[in-house]
Amino acid sequence: MKTVIQRVTSASVTIDGVVNGRIGKGFLILVGVSDADTEAEAEKMAAKIAKMRIFEDAAGKMNLALNQVDGEVLSISQFTLYADCHKGNRPSFDRAGKPDHAKKLYLYFNDMLRKNGLHVEEGIFAADMKVELLNDGPVTIILDTDEL
Repeated sequence: MKTVIQRVTSASVTIDGVVNGRIGKGFLILVGVSDADTEAEAEKMAAKIAKMRIFEDAAGKMNLALNQVDGEVLSISQFTLYADCHKGNRPSFDRAGKPDHAKKLYLYFNDMLRKNGLHVEEGIFAADMKVELLNDGPVTIILDTDEL
């Protein structure tokens, strides 16, 4: 499982002209799933993100977690995180999870974020989404369960 975490002051996702999810301060998380990923990896990723301290404290040091700043999460499924660009100019997405498995694990991951005490808004799996964000910092962190 791969995630791209962007610290934001606000973010939203619009589908067919309708806002489906909107947050203020928090994390916009792009979530990629492979067929090899399991619920255990989703649990590990959610726990890591919930405890990640990338908000500034009073001294200006990144030392505060999402729940310490009343932050929220906007979670967006993103199969393109598994793009393979080694050959040619057209990416291959063969390493991305098959839709049934990926959707199940994406939704499970979001539930695990909630179990870690976070407020989570979601995009719609496999929908054509328009995502807007105001990146704060900018701070962008990439996590891969193969490296956790």
